[in-house]
Amino acid sequence: MRDMSVMRRPALAGFMVVLMAALGACGGGGADKASGHGGGKGGGYSKPHSDQVRGLYDAVRHLPRKTAKGTRAHMVKECDPATRKVKHTSRSGSGKRKRTRTWYTTERYNQCHKVRKGSETYTRVVRTERWCVRLDDVNGKPQKDDLWFRVSPATYSEVHGKDEHARVKFEPRARGC
Repeated sequence: MRDMSVMRRPALAGFMVVLMAALGACGGGGADKASGHGGGKGGGYSKPHSDQVRGLYDAVRHLPRKTAKGTRAHMVKECDPATRKVKHTSRSGSGKRKRTRTWYTTERYNQCHKVRKGSETYTRVVRTERWCVRLDDVNGKPQKDDLWFRVSPATYSEVHGKDEHARVKFEPRARGC
């Protein structure tokens, strides 16, 4: 026999959907106020979250890729001929006349391993290439000045051609430079 609480779940879920729709139509309930959405000056409208920043263009900075030479062990694959014993079995007969025959053969193969043979030099990347833009009055807040943002090369070129303190808006890759 089914538990009564299991049988009531669809009805309760339907009631909750209707209740949530009604509260949403009335400009939001208490749950929306706690999360910061709905109500307020927007007339029940909350704008979607965007990662774009806007502000006044201050400066740009291009940091080229930085590399360094390093050395590491040069590993070489070395193989030696080797042998191993392989066990074979065969069964024949049935009932009381069942018989198992076992024999061994020697199999040749190459046993390989890596061995250090000197050293090799390589180029490692210490810092990737970066394009950065510095903004004042970030997102309309005068106290947020001189903030650096990492941007794409296309955004860097676009912003670099503008006058100082021109209004710009872009989507940064990261904060800082």
